[in-house]
Amino acid sequence: MTRGFVPPLSLAAAELELEPLPLDPEQILAGAPATFGVTLFERDGVECGVWEITPGVVTDTEEQEVFLVISGSATIEIEDGPTLRVGPGDIGALRRGDRTTWRVHETLRKLYVIDARASSA
Repeated sequence: MTRGFVPPLSLAAAELELEPLPLDPEQILAGAPATFGVTLFERDGVECGVWEITPGVVTDTEEQEVFLVISGSATIEIEDGPTLRVGPGDIGALRRGDRTTWRVHETLRKLYVIDARASSA
């Protein structure tokens, strides 16, 4: 959901109030994870926001994304690719079309930037 955040701004990312987001039950492999988020801005095919997921195991098909972990930890298994272990302060990058399994150990909150313009090369 877009909140009308307009730069310049300063936010406490760890304390930002997020809204519940739907999670397809077919994506859940273990536990009872829930997702939350807020879109900070969208412009010309680029979206930036904060996203959170509670512990559990889920699958996803990714977008072209760069993210910074604010809090929590997870292991991200990329089909036919590496396994990423991420925690606070880590920067990650995912390619559009990557099929992933997220094993969330502690509620994970991340700041993300998705580029819908990028090709899946």
